[in-house]
Amino acid sequence: MSTTLLRSARLASSLSSLSRTFLHQGTTVKHLHTSLKTHYAASNSPPPAEGFLPGVANSQLIKHTHHDALRNPELAGVANGETKKMNTFQAINDAMSIALATDDTACVFGEDVGFGGVFRCTMGLAEMFGRDRVFNTPLSEQGIAGFGIGMAAMGSTAIAEIQFADYIFPAFDQIVNEAAKYRYRSGGEFNVGGLCIRTPCGAVGHGGHYHSQSPEAYFAHTPGIKVVVPRSPIQAKGLLLASIRDRNPTIFMEPKILYRAAVEMVPVGDYELPLGKAEILTQGKDLTIVGWGAQLYILENAIQLAKTKMPGLSVELIDLRSILPWDVETVCNSVNKTGRLLIAHEAPKTQGFAAEIASTVMERCFLRLEAPIQRLCSYDTPFPLVFEKFHVPDMVRCAEGIERAMKF
Repeated sequence: MSTTLLRSARLASSLSSLSRTFLHQGTTVKHLHTSLKTHYAASNSPPPAEGFLPGVANSQLIKHTHHDALRNPELAGVANGETKKMNTFQAINDAMSIALATDDTACVFGEDVGFGGVFRCTMGLAEMFGRDRVFNTPLSEQGIAGFGIGMAAMGSTAIAEIQFADYIFPAFDQIVNEAAKYRYRSGGEFNVGGLCIRTPCGAVGHGGHYHSQSPEAYFAHTPGIKVVVPRSPIQAKGLLLASIRDRNPTIFMEPKILYRAAVEMVPVGDYELPLGKAEILTQGKDLTIVGWGAQLYILENAIQLAKTKMPGLSVELIDLRSILPWDVETVCNSVNKTGRLLIAHEAPKTQGFAAEIASTVMERCFLRLEAPIQRLCSYDTPFPLVFEKFHVPDMVRCAEGIERAMKF
């Protein structure tokens, strides 16, 4: 094994060990954060697969057992079924396999998907369902989106992949000017509701400015489409199946740092999770925190850090899940109860989706607010390769935001 590979393996092992120590033995988050920075600074090798987000596998948000997985009332339809260990990319693959098996019009296409894709999400699908239903496309995001619109307009189910969310912008006109408006401009006579566009998004710590972006806010400004971001394998499978089958064009953004970060006991059967509905992960009375995707694991650790300074702190943590439409009722009901709100996301702060949430909460909950709404986001710069792990809101920055909200 090369020296570089040995260093990388040792670093990954050390990071996992540190995370397990924190989550299982109560080591302070501050110590974990300092240790992580020391390990990264001392190494010249690439970060491990989970980037700057180790420890997800030990998160309390991950359903490690069959019982925990099926306790969710949203999974009542498969409550008596089997579960299987899957990570996020395997759960996404399973969802597409079910979609292809249950819908003869469904096709999966994109750059390199015919042999599994760069993240292996489509692995084995071409062999199982044929290369006329799972196939590669030219390197043209505009062409991929346009082809999908045409397929969906003719009544087929089009599951398109844009290889990285950073490269979805050449397809922007097709998505926001064609797909989003198709039903409206025809007076309901035609639609492209069978279109679902999958795309890996978010930072991993070494992607730089072309492989790290989270562009959900661009599309949230567009009536006529839906935008979804899952946090875990169970969520990814159910939300993807719902997105594929929803009768509106949907953009399904997959935080790529989570593809192999954790394993859950995922129901083997066919199930869907509701679009447009947030999930309350922990109940609380002092502060509402809203996040989505990979940021939820940062927030989970930030809450534990904040509790070391503020014992007894009670936080309501909400996974928004759907960016468009977003669950205004669940968020506002929570804020009316707690009187405080913190929102965190990886996208830059200015015009990020946190601004929309904050504005709506101000309109609906103004008289109940006890402190200014906190927004913890990336800085308003392109993603800087060498400073990427400091660019995104980490647990220390989020914990500081919690403290500001509580001590105002």
